[in-house]
Amino acid sequence: MLMKIAEFEKLFRLAAGLDVDKDDLKRLSDFLRNKIHDLLVVAERNAKYNARDIIFEPDLPITKGLQETIREFRQMDVALELKPVLDALAALPPLDLTVSEDMEKLLPEIAGALVVAYARVLKELDPALKNPQTQHHERAERVFNLLL
Repeated sequence: MLMKIAEFEKLFRLAAGLDVDKDDLKRLSDFLRNKIHDLLVVAERNAKYNARDIIFEPDLPITKGLQETIREFRQMDVALELKPVLDALAALPPLDLTVSEDMEKLLPEIAGALVVAYARVLKELDPALKNPQTQHHERAERVFNLLL
């Protein structure tokens, strides 16, 4: 798992007033692992285009909205650990390039921001939602797959 259940529950409450459980955490951990990997694959392409063998933060395809969500996440007083994020990524196909140390340190904040954005997408798709179900997660994941 990329984060503890208490961190996960707190983020969903703060971001969108949603109640989640352990089943949601498993689903979201898989989603986060895959989305972070997707971002790193594009970052790797950008680094290669610029003839570098290390991926740096500017290589990440971070949109203005995600930048703002990262700033909001930082203010939520929820710190995610780096090791679970790296462990989760290790289970995926390896990248050709190395990720810079500064970039690695940013990964938990990106994961946290993606959780915040995901919770808000769930709430946007159904403003009356209190406890997301499978169909809500599937819709939110389809939205993210279109955009990230």
